[in-house]
This record gives sequence, structure tokens and C-alpha cells, in this order.
Amino acid sequence: MRSVAVVGAGLIGTSIALALRGRGVTTYLIDTDPEAARMAADLGAGRVGAPPEPVDLAVVAVPPQYVAAALREHQLRGLAHDFTDVASVKERVQQEAARTGCDLTRFVGGHPMGGREQSGPLAASADLFQGRPWVLTPAPQTRAQTVERARNLAELCGARPVVMSQAEHDQAVALVSHTPHLVSSLLAARLLHGEQSQLGLAGQGLRDVSRLAGGSPELWTDILGTNAVAVADVLAEFSHDVGLMVDTLRTLGTARTPEQGSASRDRLASVLLRGVQGKARIPARGTDGAGLSTDGAGLSTDGAGLSTDGAGLSTDYATAPGGV
Repeated sequence: MRSVAVVGAGLIGTSIALALRGRGVTTYLIDTDPEAARMAADLGAGRVGAPPEPVDLAVVAVPPQYVAAALREHQLRGLAHDFTDVASVKERVQQEAARTGCDLTRFVGGHPMGGREQSGPLAASADLFQGRPWVLTPAPQTRAQTVERARNLAELCGARPVVMSQAEHDQAVALVSHTPHLVSSLLAARLLHGEQSQLGLAGQGLRDVSRLAGGSPELWTDILGTNAVAVADVLAEFSHDVGLMVDTLRTLGTARTPEQGSASRDRLASVLLRGVQGKARIPARGTDGAGLSTDGAGLSTDGAGLSTDGAGLSTDYATAPGGV
């Protein structure tokens, strides 16, 4: 692949552009915020503005709700021969692209499974996707050449291409990315009710579990709202577990004898043990991980395959809404 246009010079778009420039690919940067594009260019991410002729591939690096409109606009302008995106929700995006009249034969959904809680081009890194899964969700009508170019993009960025259906992807990220972010935000919000003397005792553990809550509220409202049903399903199961723990702890705290609290103590220990076992299923960065496939076979239903180190899977795409 010789040339790529990146639409949306935020964290993800600029990181992709930096990785491509490091591999000798001619890269063009397009953003509704000229300053964002200039900052990305100053970092060495490419040239500002549209290319003089269609590039091999355009990467639509904007929030989920803007992907379809941006895709339609740039297909009509003849920006590229093929198109992909980086949105962290795939089924709704594909449906909206179809309704908008996009040419879906030349588009394949994509989602690089790497990110940070910081946003904007200055937070970008050429190695952001190194060793990470990069999900591709081709539709039945997608051309083989389009998929191959998107696969090549992932490999040039140091990622491992993974082919899944759109629904499988959305269910997977609800478990390993979207619900964790929401739970982190809910926990961090409880700190608003804490006394300063209490917060003064906070250590690294609290910082670790609340780190995801530092992501952009505007972007994450879009992400969670677009994948709302899948996230609600996971959150309902989590809520059930939390309710059981509330009852268990209240029973344990009011037990008058060790015998009365024995069953509650066992339930508590079981939950903590399951947590240790669940954490152990998270693949180490740079490994294939259980359930991941790079040959188009998809992802197994064990839900283990798409987790990263908890850094948040997509935290910024463009500095201006839409990034187009």
C-alpha cells in the first residue's frame, strides 16, 4: 500500500498516520479542525489536506455517530479506492452507512484494539497498536481487495488482523471495553460524595480502577449509546452480581456467631476467587489470546479474546465533532 488518507486527526487517526509514515506510506491528514491536522503534521504524521488523486485507502477516524456521513462525503469526493473506519461499534455504523447510501462494496469496518485515556493528536504514538488485535468486520458485499487493504493497514501499524462479524464484535467490546469504562466511571463518581480526609487516603489501587473514567465524556456517550443494548446486557449481569454481594456483606456484617456468617464468607471468597480466575484469562499484550483468529474464522464465544491491558480501547478519534 502506497498512500492513505486519514479523516480525523485525533489520538487514533494520528497514531495510525504516524505508524504508516514510519513504514514509508504517503499519508494525508483531513480534519474539520485545521489546527488538529497541523499539529499531527508537525509530529510527522503526514501532509495536511486532500490528496491530488485517489489514495489506496481512506481511514475514517471519527466518532461512531459521524462515520456514515463522513464515509458518504468522502466516497462522493473520490478520496480513495477503498475505505475503512476505526469506530468501536460496528453493527449500527454499518446499518447507518447502508441507509446513507454509501458504497459498501468498498468499505470494511475496522477497530484497532488500542487506545489511551488521553485525547488529541499530541497524545498519539506510532506504536499504539503494536501487538494489538485489529478487528475487521467485512459485510457479504465487501470486495476482497478492500478487506486485503484494511488487513495490510493493520499489519503496517504493527497490529494483528482479526476477522469477526459486526454483532460478535459489538458483544465482545461490550464485555471487555465498554462496560469496564462505565463501571470505572460509576465508581469514580462515588468519590464526589467522599470527604477530603477520606480521599487523602487513596492509593494506587483506586487510581488503577478509576483510570478509565478519565476518558472524554462526549466521546464515551456516543460509544455507549451506539452499543447500548449489548452494554446493558453485560451491565445487568454485573448488577446482579453486585446485588448478591450487597446482601452477602450485610448478612456477614450482622452475623452474631461465626456459624451464622460462614455461608456468607464462603460466597464472598468465591467471588474474589472468580475475580482472580477471570483476570488470568486476559491475554498478555502481544499474544494471540484465547479465541482470536487471524484467518477469518472469527472469535470464539468465551469472551476472552479481545481484552487489552485496560487502557481503554478507543478514547479519541478526532478533535472536532465528526472530524470530517
